[in-house]
Amino acid sequence: MATFLYRLGRLAFRRRIIVALAWVALLIGAGVGASTASTPPDDEFTLPGTESQEVFDLLDERFPGAASDGGTARIVFQAPDGQKITATDNKEAVRDTLGQLKGKETANIADPYQGKTISKDGRTAYAQVTYKVPGNELEDSTRDQIKDAAESGRKAGLTVETGGDALFAEPDMGHGEIIGIAVAAVVLIITFGSLVAAGLPLITALVGVGIGVMCITALGATLGLSAITNTLAMMIGLAVGIDYALFIASRYRAELQEGRDHEEAVGRAVGTAGSAVVFAGLTVVIALTGLAVVNIPLLTKMGLAAAGTVVIAVLVAITLVPAALGLVGKRIFGRRVRKANPETGVPATDSHSKRGAGERWAGFVLRRPIMVLVTAVLSLGVLAVPVASMTLGLPDEGSQPEDTTQRKAYDLVSKNFGPGVNGPLLVVLDLKDSENPQRATEQVTQTVKRVKGVAQVPPAQFNKNRDAATIPVIPKTGPGDAETEDIVHDIRDRADKLRSDTGAEVRVGGMTAAGVDFSVQLNDALAPYLALVVGLAFLLLILVFRSVLVPVKAALGFLFSVLAALGTVVAVFQWGWLANLIGVEQTGPIMSLMPIFMVGVIFGLAMDYEVFLVTRMREAHVHGESPDEAITSGFKLGARVVTAAAIIMISVFAGFIGASEPMIKMMGFGLAVAILLDAFLVRMAVVPAVLALLGEKAWWLPRWLDRALPNVDVEGEKLRQHLEPEQAPGAVDDRRLERTSGR
Repeated sequence: MATFLYRLGRLAFRRRIIVALAWVALLIGAGVGASTASTPPDDEFTLPGTESQEVFDLLDERFPGAASDGGTARIVFQAPDGQKITATDNKEAVRDTLGQLKGKETANIADPYQGKTISKDGRTAYAQVTYKVPGNELEDSTRDQIKDAAESGRKAGLTVETGGDALFAEPDMGHGEIIGIAVAAVVLIITFGSLVAAGLPLITALVGVGIGVMCITALGATLGLSAITNTLAMMIGLAVGIDYALFIASRYRAELQEGRDHEEAVGRAVGTAGSAVVFAGLTVVIALTGLAVVNIPLLTKMGLAAAGTVVIAVLVAITLVPAALGLVGKRIFGRRVRKANPETGVPATDSHSKRGAGERWAGFVLRRPIMVLVTAVLSLGVLAVPVASMTLGLPDEGSQPEDTTQRKAYDLVSKNFGPGVNGPLLVVLDLKDSENPQRATEQVTQTVKRVKGVAQVPPAQFNKNRDAATIPVIPKTGPGDAETEDIVHDIRDRADKLRSDTGAEVRVGGMTAAGVDFSVQLNDALAPYLALVVGLAFLLLILVFRSVLVPVKAALGFLFSVLAALGTVVAVFQWGWLANLIGVEQTGPIMSLMPIFMVGVIFGLAMDYEVFLVTRMREAHVHGESPDEAITSGFKLGARVVTAAAIIMISVFAGFIGASEPMIKMMGFGLAVAILLDAFLVRMAVVPAVLALLGEKAWWLPRWLDRALPNVDVEGEKLRQHLEPEQAPGAVDDRRLERTSGR
């Protein structure tokens, strides 16, 4: 691996103009493809294999004109104090308001006076409006129509609030990528001391992200990739793209300082740091593609699209970055360095220079490994405590800020009609095998009424062929309550007996039931997903480090990071601690997607720092240093760069905390905190402490496994022997390699 990448790096350096133009051509081609592509499809949320999805499919089949996936709007009216909504003037105002909602996309407008959706005190009423197309596909003119109609009702003296997915608006993503790039630029300038060197990782990363995002757009209509996949792809692609370029550029500068010419330095940088980039990228790709295990098409597509962007980032790092290094020449160092050393443009090395912060920290950890390890683990454990009380759910209008019309409508309905009206269930009967559909429907209705927690069961509605019926079910509790989930399971548990008694096949669906199924599917997939991702990455890390204990330590450190990050998410977004500081307007359950999302993304990104930091230690150890010396060398050569890379990645994710959409805010916060904890507590504290305690045992590998595994040579030992045969390792190195491999 190292030898191949060494040759590739030198080739890209020599043919730098051709390589750079090839990537520019790819960028232009992707841009042309994106600009000429048809509009990408809207997100199609499906749950294959779940009962709620079977309900949607059955409704489409048996109620073809009902638009089961059509958007809905709920218009809530409240009369002034002391008045009734049934008063003549108020009734006229309500009907005038509803009359303004008629349009080409409107399927039905339920009259609250005919449907008797009026509160017991007679002051509040609501109307349900259904549309022919899904809420996210409605034209802007239809949404404006809802807003204008509501304003008309308010001018008539009524309180009018609106809710429902018909008010769907594209989430405000904020300007996270701009903030991340700005912070990255500052960090890179401080790290490199050169504007040109700082700009190189930014430009190459933007090229890679640009190609990835535009390819997603270009292929969106063909492969069914919705616009939302760009968000995750951009977030991760930008973070890893900058980091990968940073690691190779830093190694290149170090090789120059060793006295090598530019082409040789590029080759060695790509051969060593590039090998780490390739394997770090593989761990990210494994984690993202593994999301397919969840069996939710939207997640699968998001994971594959983001993984594709990571692959592009790796290819950019091992081809475009060495070409760009050739283009910038001596400017990879700052002007002051070039003036001081005009002949080489490289700073003079001083073997007696003061030890850097990385070396000093490594020395501290080596002197007190137990104290550092215990402190770090206890800190992570304390941060993870809130996970024990984590409540999962899907965001609904009850989690919207209190000043929004959706939240006001939700609260008015909950207060005047009961919380269950905001999350009704839909029992669907397949009556094709029933001898008496009417009697079967009546029996199912009576059974559902007796289920604990059911508030009311409105009359059933048959389709034209009377081979299917729908029964609305209003729970006593809200859509996110555990009692509502119990009702879903209770009705489903009675389905088999009802089928044997009536011949009717009973299914429970609706958006509330779909939310229950979504959470169950995610929870059921978490264990196999963890096993798959951690298992494959464990095997990959054994190949990289030629060790059993180092990958085990890496996996355990990752679990600590994820649990601690989830704990902080619970503390902020569920408990409300410091919520105002980051603009969290409403606390509530944690989004069901967060645990598996954070496991996938954080695992891949956390392994980046593990690979980059520990490969430098492994490289030093293979080249003859003792375990303690190898730890010090790893921090001397890698700590500054890993720190810079972590700050950049944290900044990219933290930039999305400014988004107004609660889900995006939660994701940005969770990922930023996770990288902060993993990079600085786990990789910078736990890792060296554990390695110091293990000593030579850290690099133990059974002899049979050593013989079975291919040697990918990430540390560049074969490359070193290839380039410097006259300096082949002596007997000391041979003995060290024997101890390392377990011989």
